[in-house]
Amino acid sequence: MTKIYYLSTCDTCKRIIKELNLPEDTIMQDIKKEVITNEQVEEMKSLSGSYESLFSKRARLYKERGLKDMELSEDDYKSLILEHYTFLKRPVIIIDKQIFVGNSKKVTEATYKALHP
Repeated sequence: MTKIYYLSTCDTCKRIIKELNLPEDTIMQDIKKEVITNEQVEEMKSLSGSYESLFSKRARLYKERGLKDMELSEDDYKSLILEHYTFLKRPVIIIDKQIFVGNSKKVTEATYKALHP
């Protein structure tokens, strides 16, 4: 099973989706239109190891709220991700029991290799 959490308005997400040549049965979830559930965040955390690894410190709200000057706990990261979709580092791609988080070149290449061995 392949699932991708992405933002349809994000040009980087669109580019990565195109580059990855995803299988036709990929489950696509636009996190702006379909809110991430607690269960989905729990699954992502169990695969990635922490909520912080799923959290985008590049989000505009992160700076606006002064969160960068605070010491955030794992519970804080989880709550913020559930509160607003921009706090999820994107895209998040789950392939079977592997998770790929973010849009760095290294992550995108690893995702491609997992999809096209």
